[in-house]
This record gives sequence, C-alpha cells and structure tokens, in this order.
Amino acid sequence: MPDSTAPAGQGPRTRVRPYRYEDADEFAALARDSRALHHPWLFPPLTPEAYRDYAGGVIEDPTKAGFLVCELTEGDPAGGGRIAGFININNIVRGGFLSGALGYGAFAHAAGRGLMGEGLRHVMRHAFGPLGLHRLEANIQPANAASIALVRGAGFRYEGYSPDFLRIDGDWRDHERWAITADMVRDTTAGGLSDPSG
Repeated sequence: MPDSTAPAGQGPRTRVRPYRYEDADEFAALARDSRALHHPWLFPPLTPEAYRDYAGGVIEDPTKAGFLVCELTEGDPAGGGRIAGFININNIVRGGFLSGALGYGAFAHAAGRGLMGEGLRHVMRHAFGPLGLHRLEANIQPANAASIALVRGAGFRYEGYSPDFLRIDGDWRDHERWAITADMVRDTTAGGLSDPSG
C-alpha cells in the first residue's frame, strides 16, 4: 500500500502535510478559537491531549490518511506555517471499491479565504495518485453551505440524500452525498487538479 503519510503537496498559498503529535498545542488552540464556526457541524479536539488521541487514531490506522492544510507565509518557504484546517480520508477500502470518505474543517482565521479549496485539491491529487483510490465521497449536512461549496468548487457531484445518516452531537443527522472519481478529474480541464492554486 502506498505511504498515506507522505506530504500531499504544496501550492502558491498552502502546504498539505501529515498530522504530527507536536502539532497538539496549535491545533487545540485553533479548534477552541473556531468553536462558533464549527458548531453544530463538527467537533475537533479542543485540548492537546485530545488532539494526540485523535491524531494517533489517524496516524496509526491504515484505513485513514490525515493531513493538515498549512498556510504558506513569507519567509517560510518550507511551508511550516500556521494550520488553516484539516482534511482526512477515512474508511479507505481497497479491492473493487478503492474509495475513501472525506472529513474536513477550516479554522476560523482561514475560513472563506480559499485555503481549504487549494488544500483539498492537493489531497485529491494524493488520493488519486499515490494512494491509488478511484473515488472520494463527502457526506454533508444540507444546511452546511460552506462545506457544500468547498466540494462543489472542487468538482464533486451531488449523488443523493440520506436521512438519519450519521449520529452527530447526540442526534441522527440527514446528509447529502457528494462524490468525485479519478475519471472525473482526468476529464476536467478547468478548475481541476492540474492547478492547485485555482
């Protein structure tokens, strides 16, 4: 199996890299600062200890690949800049399926600035390249307009509606299903993966 922890790419504004345990303090602080943005859609770890458990669950699980989207800053060409958000490929299935499910979130300071869009294109290139996947799916609560806009902008297609799909914050939530395949990406000439700065 290809290395799911390899860096996913770097573009004009972002570098996408794997989770590290030493990111715990920064990630947790950004998650606390972003609670209003994330509620009621997602609940990332708010303490360094919770982050280390969360990151370990991604790092150690071969059915997951997790990445931090870091903002490039002037004077930091290595791309170790401030974390803008995170993107996970969960439930990676091999064989005849070759699919994974996306989970992601931006932090408040990065929301609406296009950083996650660039980061997602890096992750898609990694998924359809080194990881060898055929399909990525994103399941999104219908009222989460920003999340839907992110995947729509990356070329995902709407595939359907699933009532009571995932249990979140104590309740079963309806979700829309959005997906993209490697073939769709290869057929795209505008806004596709060849230009992650778009």
